[in-house]
Amino acid sequence: MSAQSRVIHVQTQGFSDMHDITPLAAEFLSSSSVQSGLFCAFVPGATAGLTTIEYEDGALHDLKAAIERMAPRNMQYEHDARWGDGNGFSHVRAALLGPSICVPVTDGKLRLGTWQQIILVDCDNHPRRREVILQIIGD
Repeated sequence: MSAQSRVIHVQTQGFSDMHDITPLAAEFLSSSSVQSGLFCAFVPGATAGLTTIEYEDGALHDLKAAIERMAPRNMQYEHDARWGDGNGFSHVRAALLGPSICVPVTDGKLRLGTWQQIILVDCDNHPRRREVILQIIGD
């Protein structure tokens, strides 16, 4: 059993900006010797999340609209009252998405569905250079 890690960086615009990191994940996996195991990704910080979706304009638009309905930008948040940074909605959105994702690896490939990609969603209220930690564990 072996474990390998890599850190990638993604420049984002905030406000539910979405980035497909599947090609970076697949490239990392192909550079490893792992044929069977688990691929994990984790985004440090409290205002971004990871999920999967079909990475196409319609589905991305629908996800952004759903995120806005779940944690509206223009709602009052206690976090804003305490910190004054105006990103209370960002913290709630990121908490709902979650900071990590794990995907099985078989035959040296990510076992994603045909139309399923791994995406980073930056929920903050300004551009960021996001760090994403990738890790593969397996044989």
